Formats: sequence, C-alpha cells, structure tokens
Amino acid sequence: MKQSTQIGDRIADKSSQPDERTVRNWMGREAFEHWVELRNWIDASYPGVFAPDWLYGGKKRGWSLRYKKTRALCTLLPAYRLCSVLVVLGRAEREKFEARRYSWSPQLVKLYDEAHAYPDGKWLTVPILSADDRDEVKELMSMKRPTPR
Repeated sequence: MKQSTQIGDRIADKSSQPDERTVRNWMGREAFEHWVELRNWIDASYPGVFAPDWLYGGKKRGWSLRYKKTRALCTLLPAYRLCSVLVVLGRAEREKFEARRYSWSPQLVKLYDEAHAYPDGKWLTVPILSADDRDEVKELMSMKRPTPR
C-alpha cells in the first residue's frame, strides 16, 4: 500500500537526478519561485564561485542541490510543495549570529536554538515560506561567505 505524498516529502527516485521540470512540478509554483530566486541570487552574488552539485541522500533524504567550493555555502532542499535551505553555521558564524540575535526573526532564532551543535557547527534547515524568509537565508549565507564586492 503506497502512502500519499505529504508536504515536505523529498524527491526520492534514485534512478535519475531531478531536472528543472521535475523540481518545479514537485515543489509547486510558489515554492519553485523561492528556489529560482535563491539560485539566481547565489549565481549573481558569487559569480563563477560555485558549481551546484546534486547529491542523493537515500530514500528518506532524497535529492538536494549543494553549493560548495572548499566549504559548503548551503544546500537547497526541494521538497513536496516546500523549498528549504540547509545552512551549517560554524563557530565564527555562530558568534556572528549571536551578536545579531535580536535582529533575526523569532522563527529563525527558534530553529537556531533547537539545532543540535555538531563538531562542524549547527545545521539549520530553514523552510522558505515568504520573501522575508528568503532574505533572511541570504543574510545567513552572506554572513558565512561575504559576497565579492
């Protein structure tokens, strides 16, 4: 018996990495607009720095799109009717986050406080539900790696 698809379910078909049409159909119009906006912002803010890389994380985690040079900037997570972004904050980024703690949204601070601290940092998976969420994730990424001037 096959379970019905739930919001947040990941693209789990291992047979081929997802193309743009697959991602758009899976995510839906609104979430896909956030996806495109974030990808365009990364490309414009860090020209020629990243070659995004599709990763398959197994049936549970499915496909994700990682932006990494020597250190990862972020990983975009295409989910059913949802776009999320994984950002890992190391020690230096956590200090910067704490210094600006009261300027972040309450939702992001809650995600940060609830995130487990691993040796390589806090792994924040931020759902992008609005332009404000998107802007805040861009700020997190800029904090990790300043955009070239």
